[in-house]
Amino acid sequence: MTEFEDFYKDLSELIKSHSGKIMLRLQSDVESETIQIFGEKASSIDKAKKGLAEASEIAFTTAEHHPYWSLLYNSCQIAKMTLEKWESELTKEEINEISWSIDELKNTCKKIIDNPSHNHSH
Repeated sequence: MTEFEDFYKDLSELIKSHSGKIMLRLQSDVESETIQIFGEKASSIDKAKKGLAEASEIAFTTAEHHPYWSLLYNSCQIAKMTLEKWESELTKEEINEISWSIDELKNTCKKIIDNPSHNHSH
């Protein structure tokens, strides 16, 4: 058993020990060594925003010269705006921003198709 697996086992026991006091949801992937803990008030939207924040971090820290950077960045921007407005209405300006991001996605796809030899350069 690895150190991480030992930690995960101990953490699972700790969460079980609090099961009568507080509702917690544990999501894990021991193979990739990731663990997420959500309280009972965490909604699906909250969880989606958390996951998107992780993807956005990659988009913001990846060099713009990477051929897939724009795909990730613009997809995250569209998803972020969508999740923020999930319970309300998108404004005309927000729809225009989404449309602009879609155009950027299309342009990036065209560049990738037109330049297949550069698809995996970093």
